[in-house]
Amino acid sequence: MLDFSIDNIPFGIFSTPKTNKRLATILGSTVVDLLWIAKSGYLDDLEIPASVFAQPYLNDFIALGKDKTNAVRERLQEILVNVDQMPISVCFPVETVQLHMPIKIGDYTDFYSSEPHATNVGKMFRDPSNALLPNWKHLPVAYHGRASSIFVSGTNFHRPKGQVRPNDNEPPIFRPTKGLDIELEMATVIGKANPIGDSIDVNQAENYVFGFMLFNDWSARDIQKWEYVPLGPFLAKNFFSSVSPWVVTIEALEPFKVPAEPQDPAVLPYLQQNNRYNFDVQLEVTLIPAPTANTPQPEATTICKSNFKHLYWTVSQQIAHHTVNGCNLNVGDVLASGTISGQAADSFGSLLELTWGGKNPIVLPDGSTRTFLEDGDTIIIKGFAQKDNISINFGQVETKILPTK
Repeated sequence: MLDFSIDNIPFGIFSTPKTNKRLATILGSTVVDLLWIAKSGYLDDLEIPASVFAQPYLNDFIALGKDKTNAVRERLQEILVNVDQMPISVCFPVETVQLHMPIKIGDYTDFYSSEPHATNVGKMFRDPSNALLPNWKHLPVAYHGRASSIFVSGTNFHRPKGQVRPNDNEPPIFRPTKGLDIELEMATVIGKANPIGDSIDVNQAENYVFGFMLFNDWSARDIQKWEYVPLGPFLAKNFFSSVSPWVVTIEALEPFKVPAEPQDPAVLPYLQQNNRYNFDVQLEVTLIPAPTANTPQPEATTICKSNFKHLYWTVSQQIAHHTVNGCNLNVGDVLASGTISGQAADSFGSLLELTWGGKNPIVLPDGSTRTFLEDGDTIIIKGFAQKDNISINFGQVETKILPTK
């Protein structure tokens, strides 16, 4: 895994036993206190109140606008080249601090924008020869999720309960889910609001993006199967989602733009984006099984390698579609990508696909198997990009599954 480089300069929130929550960045494995940076005069000419850096979320900082936030990032790249010469009162080894939710999320929308993922799900549950629904290639499908149950990496959760119907010929029953799954996603952090009634032009949408986080949209597949018709996901999704603690700016990803695949059939004019692009960000999912008496320290297994570029609908198209009816986005809103799967079987971004609905269990190094996740299992998602001498690290999302309450 790559270090956090000077090319990156992501933003997050940290605290120590002696300090309140405040803004930070990270270089290598060193967390840098941005409130100290601001109070020490390094940013005086940018005319940003130091109080912005003393907030428990990034929202006020993001709301300053790109001129200010980009100027701060560029200034930090200048002064942190010699981070080892900074006073110890401003620099903290990452293992000694507490990292927190970086943003206060007002609204959360989850898209369904990876064609391989949508095709795989359609093959399993609909018609293998006609996997995609008729609307899928005409608009970015999405649903409105639950912002209150999104938590930062390191926050664990209890296995959810709900209605399931194991036998189609019998009534539903109530039990803990037996189909607990991951969804490998990226989250777009909105950096600029649009007034109610105003649509965002697809070719201006990037101006409304502050940055990106890793995202795990935990899912209960057996609950989902029973409840999702006719209105879509509800209890199968709203119990928990996980994000990484660092927000990587869209500007940091400029070197990693890659052409998006052509769209066929042609989309409607409001979705026609000039020079459509995605981002070449490598993604990995690791499973650490629950310890057992025979395996007290189980070996981690990489179960998926995918890439942010595997999206049929780009981030700009998602934003344009989200607002075409006049819906207003706000600073700190999150738009998740939907599960990111590639064409190769080892690039599928969910256990539902990796095991093909449980028919092909994953064999772990100790000989045990998984179709879906068990209590005590830990999932780690990592993201990074590298090109020439430029490297960007997203950090990781680590979450452990606790038994049902």
